[in-house]
Amino acid sequence: MCDYSLHAVATRPARVGETLISTTFPGTSTRGFASESQPAVAVCMLPGTELAFAENVKYDNRWIWTKAVNFRVGKFGVVDPDLPHRHHDAIEFPDGSRVLVTLLCEGQRVTVLQLPVVHQAAEPTHATAGTNASTPVSIG
Repeated sequence: MCDYSLHAVATRPARVGETLISTTFPGTSTRGFASESQPAVAVCMLPGTELAFAENVKYDNRWIWTKAVNFRVGKFGVVDPDLPHRHHDAIEFPDGSRVLVTLLCEGQRVTVLQLPVVHQAAEPTHATAGTNASTPVSIG
């Protein structure tokens, strides 16, 4: 997912081992992740992407104060996907709490530890291509 950037910001997928920074994208009021060398390009993550923050995570609580979560690791995920016109990207922490990515304070560094496994449909091999499992095959 990368709902914070689908319409107005260039995107690219996350890569294992890279360090990103939380930022507000130019021309928007939305926050997300970008590399320091390409701050205008949103880095998109799949649900289940594991992240390690350099420090305890800080976020805006929609009032005046900034809050912190006492964790430095979390998984990227999605909240309320059935509700349109809302931010869905979130970080889930080991205690089950979640913080929307758009609420993260700017300037936090995060390293992509692991990407989730993506299962793809298997393609037929040359040996089985064109054969029908219900058709008997004679041997000999």
